[in-house]
Amino acid sequence: MGHEIQDLVSLEMARRIAARLPQHPEWVLFARSNLERWSRLNAQAPGLLRCYTEWLALLARPLSEICGLLTAETEQGQRLRQNSPFAGVLPPKEVWEIKSRLRHATSPA
Repeated sequence: MGHEIQDLVSLEMARRIAARLPQHPEWVLFARSNLERWSRLNAQAPGLLRCYTEWLALLARPLSEICGLLTAETEQGQRLRQNSPFAGVLPPKEVWEIKSRLRHATSPA
């Protein structure tokens, strides 16, 4: 999957997460748990640790701001989505549906 498709997939997943996050505030705890685990696993990767630290700070903000950051169609939003700590909150079937649909929608005819 090319970078453009990956970015579209990440944005669509972020939109779905942001739409449901107000009803599932426990996802913020799940995201923090992911970041803590990833920090241990990637302790020797300073670039990733900086990203995780940035996300931890963002997760302390109000849910509305987190949702806005998740779905921001900006360079920052795109960069943040590349290491989204919300990995695992959407059901695998839904993730595969998004990937499949977007992959086929952007395939050359």
